[in-house]
Amino acid sequence: MADTPEQSFASIAQRFNELPNTRKFAVLVSLAAAVALVVGLFMWARTPDYRVLFSNLSERDGGAVVTALQQMNVPYKMAEGSGAILVPSEQVYDLRFRLASQGLPRGGAIGFELMDNAKIGMTQFQEQVTYQRALEGELARTIQALSPVESARVHLAIPKPSVFIRDKQEPSASVFVNLYSGRALDVSQVNSIVHLVSSSVPELTPDHVTVVDQAGRLLTGKNDAGSLHGLNASQLDYLQEVEAYYAKRVESIVSPIVGDGNVRAEVRADLDFSESESTSETYKPNPGAEQQTVRSHQSVLDINGGGSQATGIPGALSNQPPGPATAPLTAQAGAATGTTAAASQTSSGSRREENTINYEVDRTIRHTKESLGRVKRLSVAVVVNYRQQPGQAAKPLAPDEMQQVTNLVREAMGFNQERGDTVNVVNTAFTETKVEPADIPLWKDPSNVAFAKETLKNLLVIGLAFYLVFGVLRPLLKDWLKAKPVEIEKNTEDLLAAFDAKLAKKELTGYDAHLSSVRDFAKQNPKAAADIIKEWMSKE
Repeated sequence: MADTPEQSFASIAQRFNELPNTRKFAVLVSLAAAVALVVGLFMWARTPDYRVLFSNLSERDGGAVVTALQQMNVPYKMAEGSGAILVPSEQVYDLRFRLASQGLPRGGAIGFELMDNAKIGMTQFQEQVTYQRALEGELARTIQALSPVESARVHLAIPKPSVFIRDKQEPSASVFVNLYSGRALDVSQVNSIVHLVSSSVPELTPDHVTVVDQAGRLLTGKNDAGSLHGLNASQLDYLQEVEAYYAKRVESIVSPIVGDGNVRAEVRADLDFSESESTSETYKPNPGAEQQTVRSHQSVLDINGGGSQATGIPGALSNQPPGPATAPLTAQAGAATGTTAAASQTSSGSRREENTINYEVDRTIRHTKESLGRVKRLSVAVVVNYRQQPGQAAKPLAPDEMQQVTNLVREAMGFNQERGDTVNVVNTAFTETKVEPADIPLWKDPSNVAFAKETLKNLLVIGLAFYLVFGVLRPLLKDWLKAKPVEIEKNTEDLLAAFDAKLAKKELTGYDAHLSSVRDFAKQNPKAAADIIKEWMSKE
């Protein structure tokens, strides 16, 4: 019958008590080491994989982030040397979103809060430096609000004011921006940063502001670089919008005829961004008297004295006869200049008459200002797919259908032959390119890789634990707990002969007598009894 657990434990305890003290100590140390090793392996297997949550944080932001993690009961570690905060890898992105909702990290720049801790006894120089640091921090925070900018630093060079004009120096500024991976600042955003900084510092002009990115590229020198035909960024954007607008119009008018996805249109627009103004003034010939408009009319009549007294200056001039009368047409021609005058004198007395009429002069003043971005020329290229019929091969469109498509394209683009517009419509079969989704191998799938890592780690721990318990610890304990060997004469053959002789001398009275003798011998010589049984089994 098999021994019960209580009997097995009692047997092990009895063997342990029979061991010397040195062996007892070795067994205890081995058991403790094995237990500690197994527990350590299981704890290592259950320890999460830590990844960087934030790095290069200021002391203020680092303390705020650690406090928030403690409040959320999230385990964290501090990397030695770098000051990075490590959290379990499966919680990195979730924690970043949750901390961002709390406004953490706020950034290493310090703004006008420096002015809140002003110390008594600060010199004017210290106050100026503190103000400059605060202004730099506030500008850096504002620039970091731009979506492509991860972090920013601003350096201001503000010279000391001088009462002498020739010693006066202009301030300057340098801006360093660290952009997110795959992001870039366009020209308009760079100009926005430049004008933002220049508008925040007195007497700072945009020409004295420099913007540099993390790769060392000078961004403020790219205002005209990379432009197409001298166009700036806004003009290029407008050009692309115009081309996309006309292309969309063409595709939308042709798609109902040939089907969705069976037409492609590309438009090249030549726009005139030159700005011009002109003023012209035109005078028309004077119309007839009945069509003229009187502006002013002045009439003067002066009669002085009577009789035949001589008047005027004595001499030959006063004795001359009066001049010829003025004809009405001549008078009107003179009125075209704006004034008509008439005077007469009679021999019977003095008489003076003046008549002045001013007429409006016809003139036209035209002020013309050409609009920016007007279309000078359009070039449209359209490709139409063959007609698709179920169960049949694709066929080209008929000539009349192609003519209809061409006419629709002309109308949609606003074709103008005088400005040199061109249209080219081609009917051809499209080449279908089937893009099959890339099958990610199992060993490259992130989820499978993470699962494999976790599984291998657990299997390794279990394997090591089994090896330590059953491969090292168990044989060692069995060897140390083994009882002292009983000295037996010579060998197993001698023991068998002695056993047979003892049985032969003893008077046997049945089965019980034989069984009692065997038990007595087995108790006295357990090793010999075991060897005898092995010998019997080997013979059978």
